[in-house]
Amino acid sequence: VTVTAIPDGSRTMPLPDGFVRNAPRDAVNAALKAAFLPEDQLTIYFNPVLLEIAGRRILVDTGYGPQPGPSPVGQLQGTLGAIGIEAGDIDTVVISHFHGDHINGLLGPDGASAFPNAEVLVPEHEWAFWTDAGNASRAPEGQKAAFANVARVFDAVAERVFRFNWEQEIAPGLVAIGTPGHTPGHTSFMLESGKDQLFIQSDLTNTPFLFARNPGWHAMFDMDPALAEDSRRRMLARVAAERLLVAGFHYPFPGAAHLEADG
Repeated sequence: VTVTAIPDGSRTMPLPDGFVRNAPRDAVNAALKAAFLPEDQLTIYFNPVLLEIAGRRILVDTGYGPQPGPSPVGQLQGTLGAIGIEAGDIDTVVISHFHGDHINGLLGPDGASAFPNAEVLVPEHEWAFWTDAGNASRAPEGQKAAFANVARVFDAVAERVFRFNWEQEIAPGLVAIGTPGHTPGHTSFMLESGKDQLFIQSDLTNTPFLFARNPGWHAMFDMDPALAEDSRRRMLARVAAERLLVAGFHYPFPGAAHLEADG
């Protein structure tokens, strides 16, 4: 198996108030400083991965999609083209969860499928939550746009969408792992090739300098922070114990890391 990180870009912004819900700003700045990063500033990276398995090209997550004008994100299609891969060459798109920076790239500038020959595999638990009309009607105001965006994206590719369950092998050597909390159906993946393994952690942690080093910190994007922490602690303990290679969507390019338990 060949794995290629396909950067969709990055965003640099002032550190938002409440970015870590359960830690004071001073502690967050201290963690940034300890990682040799600027205080009061945050850079978030976006790195889908391309898997080449048994002659198939499988893209895990799709980035932000086309953006109006110059943009620091939405670069996935251009990056693929730069390494000689056209959108029509993608056989399968696997989605980890339904936040816009992971699903919006399913569509092109015309609102049609950006990957015309690809099947789209989505987690059953995630699909069930975001497509439930009752959940949409009860959603707090801050989530209503996300529900509308899910409907917009998946209405355009509905005929090519297939759902999978956790613990299911969705491609040769690629197994879905339930890591809920960030979203109700958030999914990570374990990839095996020969004796090697790669843990594709999706958004189990956001910026690693904050949330891998402090797994008890709750990111503002986590829908169920306590459950997200449980998933994070469970999987990061396994990753460290088994010395697994990690692919982090929000880790600095190329998003490859090993994690070590300290204390």
